[in-house]
Parts: sequence; structure tokens; C-alpha cells
Amino acid sequence: MDPQRRSPSPCSSRPASPRTPPCEMLGSVGIEAVLDQLKIKAMKTGFEFNIMVVGQSGLGKSTMVNTLFKSKVWKPTPPALGGPVPQTLQLHSVTHVIEEKGLKLKLTVTDTPGFGDQINNDKCWDPILGYINKQYERYLQEEILITRQRHIPDTRVHCCVYFVPPTGHCLRPLDIEFLQRLCRTVNVVPVIARADSLTIEEREAFRRRIQQNLRTHCIDVYPQKCFDEDINDRILNSKIRDRIPFAVVGADREHLVNGRCVLGRKTKWGIVEVENMAHCEFPLLRDLLIRSHLQDLKDITHNVHYENYRVIRLNESHLLPRGPGWVNLAPASSRQLTSPGPVKVCEWTQDDSDDEF
Repeated sequence: MDPQRRSPSPCSSRPASPRTPPCEMLGSVGIEAVLDQLKIKAMKTGFEFNIMVVGQSGLGKSTMVNTLFKSKVWKPTPPALGGPVPQTLQLHSVTHVIEEKGLKLKLTVTDTPGFGDQINNDKCWDPILGYINKQYERYLQEEILITRQRHIPDTRVHCCVYFVPPTGHCLRPLDIEFLQRLCRTVNVVPVIARADSLTIEEREAFRRRIQQNLRTHCIDVYPQKCFDEDINDRILNSKIRDRIPFAVVGADREHLVNGRCVLGRKTKWGIVEVENMAHCEFPLLRDLLIRSHLQDLKDITHNVHYENYRVIRLNESHLLPRGPGWVNLAPASSRQLTSPGPVKVCEWTQDDSDDEF
């Protein structure tokens, strides 16, 4: 398989090829009922979504996850009296099933070590990249079996939310080095954590500096411009790219404001409402991850990041045919798991066979 060729997105909205003009219909045949069939099937099977949060300790990663899904996904552990606040020492994943209006979402959240907390941060990204590639490897090993499961469990990380500390200056060298590796392997959405510690002017200036850092160092965060499939995608994603990184505030407690309960952080001078765009940009992050781009995050993970990993692994392995569909794939080495992978190819080419229909 040519690694330059990519499968088209399952949710592609590109117009039909000129070689396949639409057929003139004499009446309705009920094609629109397919949408009802898909909805019924989705209600039965539900969805899977895997998210990873990366950043220093104390930036509110666990609180932000709880705020995103309005549930106690992460239960905070009270610190020992007089002792330091406990930090994450190893990657830890929790899985919950969230149900809303009859639709089930199997959510897996992976917390990461306090990134950059140590004095020596050399190769501190290896455990994170190793975990992401390990999930690709697990999916690949299931996929190449002769007798596969009807539904392969999907533990691949669909999105990584990267928490930038609110320094007000620019990205640290550690952030740049890690993001360059991370964006080749997974969809990355950077956010400015604890944005209520910055003024509005400081927040905007900080955002522009980060955007300049991303362009200078060729860090391609989600949504990638090269994957915009039509004019509507370009318009919507251009607005999102102008606001990335989102300045967010997390809170999992409700407060009474003008007779209504709101999620927010209570301070001496008032309450920071996390769902109020005048206070922070948490609604933009929630809409991106859940309401508008959840399926697209999964599609790019499967069609681009996993496909890149699969092609490299198959090319590096000795393919020994021992029967129909047999592939002898050697286990991945530790070097392969911690490798950031190739630079993504921003191209989805539609096969000519699609035009035959």
C-alpha cells in the first residue's frame, strides 16, 4: 500500500465525481430512511471516545475533565494533612459509561505524569508516546488476526488536550519539543490552563505568541488545515484555529448567581462562570471535543495517525504468507513504541474504484 494514499473520511461531504452524475429519479424510494437506521444502530451500540490530558501538576486537568462531561470522571483524592499535594506518578486510565437521552458514550480518560515537574525532563515524553503507540499496536494485533472479533475494542487515543501553564510569555522549549513529537502521533488540542489568572489583554497577547510559536516550529495542532474537506469545514475550522489555544477555566461546583445555578470558581471578587464566554472559552473547547468534532477526531485517528503507524509496522516486519490472510507480525520494540512517527501526510486521496458506483 502506498503510504501517500489515504482512505477518504467516512463523513466526507465532498461532491460526487464528475464521472458519476446523479441519476434522475422518478419518485421517492426511501433512501432517507437510512439515517433512521443509523440512528437506531447508534442508540443500541453507543460510541467510544478516548481522551488524554497532558500538563504540569496543578493546572486543573482532572477538574477540566469533570467539567467537560459534567460528571465525576475523576474523583479527587484529598491530600494528607500537612503533606504535599499528591502527583500522578504513572499513566492512569479510567473508563466510564455516560448516558444522555438514551445514547451511551464509553469514555476513557488517561491522566499523565506531571509533565515537566522534574528537574531533569530529558525524554519525559517517552512514557506518553509509548502509551499512545501501544494502543495502536494493540489494535493492529487484533486487526491482522485471521479470525477477528466482530467489534475490535478501540483503546486508541482520539484526542490529547495539552495544558499550557499561564505564564503569559510563550511556549517553553520543553513544550515545543514535546508538541513537535506529539502532533505526529495524535490529535493535539492545546489550551491555556487557569486562564482566570490572566487579564483579557494578557490572555490575547499570550495566545498570539503561542500561535506564532506553533507556526515557527511547524506544530500542526487540531483541526489541521489540510484536512478541511469542503468550504463549510474551512469556514468553521478557520474560526476555531483563530481561537486556539482556548483560554479555559475548569470548575465542578455550582454556585447561585442571579437566581440560577452555574458552574464556576468562587473568588473574593466574584464568580468565574466557566460556561460564560465573557469569562473564559470553555464552551469552545466543549463544542470542539463533543458537539461538533468528536466523530472527526475519531476519523482522523483511524485514517491518518493509526494508518501511518500501521504502514510503518507492516513495512518493517517480514511478511511471510502462510495461508489466506496470514501476516506474521513481530512484536513492536520499545524503540518503535516511543518513536514519534513520521510527519503526517496531509492528503486523503480517493481511490478510482469509488467512481465505479
